This record gives sequence, structure tokens and C-alpha cells, in this order.
Amino acid sequence: MSKNQFDLFSIGRVSMDLFAQQIGAEFADVEGFDASVGGSPVNIAIGVSRLGLRSGVFTAVGQDLVGDFVLRYLARENVNTEFIYRKPNTQTGLAIVAVQPPDRFPLVFYRENPADIQITVQDAQNLPFGQIRTFMISGTALSRGSCREAVLYVAERCRAKGVTTFMDLDLRPDQWQEPWDFGLNIRTILPSVDVIIGTEEEFFALLDPDPVKIMEGKPVSSAQREALPSFLADLLGSAQGGRTLVVKRGERGVSVYRAKNDVFHTVGFKVEVLNTVGAGDAFASGLIYGYLRGWNWERCCQMGNACGALTVTRHGCSAVFPTRSEAIDFIDSHGGF
Repeated sequence: MSKNQFDLFSIGRVSMDLFAQQIGAEFADVEGFDASVGGSPVNIAIGVSRLGLRSGVFTAVGQDLVGDFVLRYLARENVNTEFIYRKPNTQTGLAIVAVQPPDRFPLVFYRENPADIQITVQDAQNLPFGQIRTFMISGTALSRGSCREAVLYVAERCRAKGVTTFMDLDLRPDQWQEPWDFGLNIRTILPSVDVIIGTEEEFFALLDPDPVKIMEGKPVSSAQREALPSFLADLLGSAQGGRTLVVKRGERGVSVYRAKNDVFHTVGFKVEVLNTVGAGDAFASGLIYGYLRGWNWERCCQMGNACGALTVTRHGCSAVFPTRSEAIDFIDSHGGF
């Protein structure tokens, strides 16, 4: 294995995803589903692979047929599966999604004793840190099980080895026992993270001492939105070492914060939305692709926005993430970089 064989490795949840074939149908009226593989960190690994880079996943599946499906699917996507463990007496996660454009996508998780929360520090010690350029950590991976300790170990080793660490906040309220557990757990790891990616709601859930409304699915208010820059400035000011905050703002684009006076905003691409599920993961894939190519942050965000925009016009999630040529052609058709 040569040095830097992997452009990206990711850690966290994985599932078999079932997407309703009948677009617009109520969940109870769906007649069939298309199968793929999901879970935010795995989606990002797939997205990076689609863009032509080398990726791998550190997670676990059960000793079940669904686990077999996940492994074979990822292998077809050229995602390394060497560090996906088979955990006995667990099950591979399952997610079922209905598609009701433009803004309703009912999602049901089946994550009773999922295998991916059972990865351990001992498993993590086998990872080839010296051959990895970037590592993507999912916020949900800190929610329960021995996975939390494995994530802390990974972040510590990445820092020691000079591996750039990204974190997608990946807020899934139903995976946390109490509303404030999300922020309490994730804040412990931030000194080891180089780039944090999240929506406005996710950053508020991370930083607000009373995140109950956000965890209940309430949208960010205008007052909260106005207060967000000062929240983020405080976060940057408390960092040990460099840190970049990438805030996804929906149709209002993306904001990147690197210091109190080092902030810029980019606008997104206007497209007709069919399905928003997975758009954030596609964005992260494009952003990381640009980072690994040595692009500036504005160009990285454009690549991320293009990958997200293409994904929302298609039916599916990781199964429809764009290739590099598709993303570049899309950007060129909208005026180029």
C-alpha cells in the first residue's frame, strides 16, 4: 500500500436505503422501493469516489444479508471496504424514504442495536492513518455505543499524523437521548477538527445551551440567524489551532468562516427540486474534492453547490451523485468558476 492511498476515509453510520419508486405518493401508498446504500459518512465516501478520488469507510454491518448488500454495493462504487467490520448479534441499519416534492421526504430509520455503533478503539487501531489524506467524522457517530470512543481515538490520531479532519454535524435528533447531548458530546472533539460542515440549525444545536426547539425540528428564527455570526466567532475564537466553519444556508447559499473578519458567502444554483435527501452529503463530497485539489474555499463551495444541485434534480441519494465530468459541465453551463 503506497503512501496516501486514500484521499478520504469516513467513519459513522451506514444503512441500506429504500427509496419510494412512486414520486409524490403518501408513505402508506408506496408500491415499491429502489435499494441503495446510505448514511451520511458513507454517502460522502461514495460521492468522493464518484468524483474520481480514492475513498474508504470505517464502520460496521451485521452478520446478515443486508450487510452483504452494503459491502457489495460499496465495492461496486469503488469504496474500500477493508475496514468495515461484521459485528455479531447486531443488525445493519435500514432507512426507508418517501419522496413528496418539493419539501416533504418522510424518513423512517430502523436502528435498533445497529452494528455501526459497535466499532471500537481496537478496530480503529488497524486504520492506515499514514496513508490517508483527509478523514470525515459524522456527528451522529458520537451519539452512542463504543463508536464514540473510536471517533475520539480517530480524531486524536489524525491530529498526530497531520491528517486533515472534516466533521459533518449530521444532526439526527432521534439518535440522541437528550437534546443537549448533541452539543455536549460534539464540543469535546472540536479542538481536533479542522473543518466543520453543518446547516444553520445544526450549528445552533451545537452551540445553543438550550437546543430543545431545534432538536424538535423547529426552524431557525430570524433573530437566531442574526445572532449566528457572533456564535460562530466565539467558536472560532475558542479553537485550538486552525478551523474552518462551512455553514449551509439552503437556497441562500453557503457561508465560510475562517476568522472573525475572514468570512465570505457564495450563492447556490437555481434548479427544480425533485428530492433533497442526500444533497448535503453531495455538497460535502464536492467541497472535499476541491480541498484535495488545492482550490480556494470559494471554488470548493462552487463544486459542492454543483454536486448538491445536480443531486436534488434526481431521484435517489448516493445512487445519483454526480461524476466529476457532470459537476464540471454543470458549473461551465452556469458561467464557470
